[in-house]
Amino acid sequence: MSRIAGIYHKDGVSNDSILTSEMLKVIKTVPDWSVYTNSLGCGGIGWIGDSDSKLLETGNVIAAMDGHIYNHDELGERDIDLVVNLYQKYGFEKMIQSLNGDFAISLYDASDGSIWLARDRFGIKPLFYVEKYSFFAFCSRLKALLVLPEVNCEPRHEFVARFAGSHYRYFDNDIEKSPYKNISQLPAAHILCHKNGKTRVYRYWQLNELSDWAGSKEDLAHQYCDLLLDSVTRRLRVSKIPAFTLSGGMDSSSVMAAAVKIAGKKQHAFSTVYKDKTYDESEEIVSMLDSCVDQWHKICIDVPDVVNLIQKMISVHDEPVATATWLSHYLLCEETKKHGFGSLFGGLGGDELNAGEYEHFLFFFADLHVSGNEERLKHEIEMWSQYHDHPLYRKNAEIVYKSFNKIVDLNKRGKCLPDRDRINSYSRAINTDYFDTSVYDPVMDHPFSSYLKNRTFQDMTRETIPCCLRAEDRQTIAFGLDNFLPFLDYRLVEFMFRVPGTLKYDAGVTKYLLREAMGGILPEETRLRVKKTGWNAPAHRWFSGEGQDVLKDMIRSSSFRNRGIYNIKEVERLLEEHEEIVSTGAMMENHMMFFWQLVNLELWFQSLKDGY
Repeated sequence: MSRIAGIYHKDGVSNDSILTSEMLKVIKTVPDWSVYTNSLGCGGIGWIGDSDSKLLETGNVIAAMDGHIYNHDELGERDIDLVVNLYQKYGFEKMIQSLNGDFAISLYDASDGSIWLARDRFGIKPLFYVEKYSFFAFCSRLKALLVLPEVNCEPRHEFVARFAGSHYRYFDNDIEKSPYKNISQLPAAHILCHKNGKTRVYRYWQLNELSDWAGSKEDLAHQYCDLLLDSVTRRLRVSKIPAFTLSGGMDSSSVMAAAVKIAGKKQHAFSTVYKDKTYDESEEIVSMLDSCVDQWHKICIDVPDVVNLIQKMISVHDEPVATATWLSHYLLCEETKKHGFGSLFGGLGGDELNAGEYEHFLFFFADLHVSGNEERLKHEIEMWSQYHDHPLYRKNAEIVYKSFNKIVDLNKRGKCLPDRDRINSYSRAINTDYFDTSVYDPVMDHPFSSYLKNRTFQDMTRETIPCCLRAEDRQTIAFGLDNFLPFLDYRLVEFMFRVPGTLKYDAGVTKYLLREAMGGILPEETRLRVKKTGWNAPAHRWFSGEGQDVLKDMIRSSSFRNRGIYNIKEVERLLEEHEEIVSTGAMMENHMMFFWQLVNLELWFQSLKDGY
């Protein structure tokens, strides 16, 4: 558990160590964290954490690191010593490329005045920076940069408009930007070099299209199992008193079962369960208890104090929080710490690697269609309909073929299209004078010739994973916990992006290769379960009944209306409609996510020091 910060004054000002210390003290969320700073010439770098300092000065170099390196045993040294020694031997880029870890690394070389920054391949550890005429500064937290002169907290209008009226998948499409107009984000898998007044940002790792694995499913399942077990093993070695998040799905269950096999003993599991059964997974979790769980810690949630909790969450996020699920995770982290644990393992990344989201089916179907495999496609659609049909979200062949025109470009193999319905889901509720959301055109990367691979790659880099990583990082750190995500070991990701979709699905069942890989490790009831509830929260109830009183007060307030973000009449209409849907049980989509986003956005604005 740690954070890093630093500042470099271009005019030779010598108080960098003091400013670095001030930045770090702003984000000291855990009382027993210690602050360390060093300065050389015009540059200062600092580290804050609860363990031995990961800040090192030697010769002309100062370096600091937030996070963990998992292959130090192969490279011969541990963490920050390894970083500096490899830099001095091979340079910054080759040093970073040699590391397997979750990290944000900063290094200042006084011999040429260069500042180097890097984030791990998936952005598990955060890193932001500001470049002004007189200085360059960076930090793990947005809040710290806001204490610097010339850096204000003006929100970026495009981000605000997307957060207010679009789907959470599009909040992170601009990978180099933060929610604040004057603060940039270093993207995952990127290096930054600031030297001689110029800043260069470039990628050091990426997934490229390679031929699919040709081995049998048995051989690939064995390789997959070995990689996952190795990934969990490496993280267990550096963890402190580990606990495990546990839902009813395959991903968190696989991570926990792997840890049980490695450690030779059952582990502690933490789960959020709900009085409202819409998203409760208690029954699905039970199948893990006998073989894997030492003690099951259930965090029972009914209708929480939403406003109070969101205010607390924003104070550790420095921005609005993407989805209601993270309120449940916040309470889970709090409970994990109360029980004396120091690390939390989770299954994030499993859906993206194994094509586990319901919508991933459609991209798999598109791959079958353009490859001419209509017989397999017909069978898969039939089984998809049989296993996963829903009265609100229907599953049939007509829907599949209609979807092709909306989600993929059939003339450009592998090219996925942005979901305009999602992008514009609540555009009528946004005041076009504030920002015209109709001009928004998200980046859709397509490095692969497979629709499914490109869809899951998009999730990994610009949609689901970035906002989830941000939430897990902020909330675990807020309670003094390390966060470990074994599915996001880059070797495992590279392996899975060479597995064809035909081994990720089988007769309407998702995560086929993972199920094969976990034979004899997962309980059979868990391994073979087809239905998926999905990790979500019953926020529809939080914003109905008495919960609407807070919303009405917020919407009627002069501060809310004067911001000019929303079309107030449309917001009021949505509020009435949401209440009717929830109270009558109508088979329609309610508006819980819109109101979760509205409340988060308003409370974030209220927290900004300059009154935006």
